[in-house]
Amino acid sequence: MSIAQQLAPHLPYLRRYARALTGSQQSGDAYVTSVLEALLEDSSVFDRKLPSRVAIYKLFDAIWRSVEVNNSSAPVAEPSDPQRRIEAMTPRSRCAFLLLAMERFDEKETALILGVSVEEVRALIDEAGREIADQIATNVLIIEDEPLIAMDLEGIMEQLGHKVVGVARTHGEAIALAQGRKLGLILADIQLADGSSGLEAVNELLRSVQAPVIFITAFPERLLTGERAEPTYLITKPFQPSLVSALASQALFFGEKARSGAPG
Repeated sequence: MSIAQQLAPHLPYLRRYARALTGSQQSGDAYVTSVLEALLEDSSVFDRKLPSRVAIYKLFDAIWRSVEVNNSSAPVAEPSDPQRRIEAMTPRSRCAFLLLAMERFDEKETALILGVSVEEVRALIDEAGREIADQIATNVLIIEDEPLIAMDLEGIMEQLGHKVVGVARTHGEAIALAQGRKLGLILADIQLADGSSGLEAVNELLRSVQAPVIFITAFPERLLTGERAEPTYLITKPFQPSLVSALASQALFFGEKARSGAPG
């Protein structure tokens, strides 16, 4: 298969990434054009040892860091709130965040694209999370009956700059903790200490609270049945703290509505 055939399915997504990264359709498209021109001039810049999607983003990253296309064109429209938040982030943390959160690469793929280690990717995601929290720090409710996991989640949220309003071990505790509080994010297990359901607790909360929900569970198959609306954000135990950071930041960053994040 030719390079052109390998790249064709990925170009629309590369343009999306480039536009989000640069803050401008014109600038983003100019960078993608530079990538294609580089390939036409010397096809060896495309690393055939890598999966084609990883290889094209890796080449884009090299060109984005070396060619000042972005300085030659102005945004074509007033930036949205999410775009303003992107532009406020430092460049490498911005890249790592968008690759994981928007383009859905995993940590190893992101490390390959950026030419860094997985540990450095995790550090960049932490940095991105803190930068996002500086702009949109919020109140977080944790619904989790395992003390060590609850402590880990609480530490991750506080390190990002968010305020944990409480940790609930049961359905009833979750409802009680939420009363009178303005929540911006909910982290929830689906099986709780007294046999009650975190899913039912979340659905009850969402009748009066508009907040994105991240489900963190050892039983993802219970939510991924294909029989009803599935959660936008789902993390399987055991988890990497950097994944929790990335998804929490993504949910807040892009302003996801709560009811799109939990199955009914």
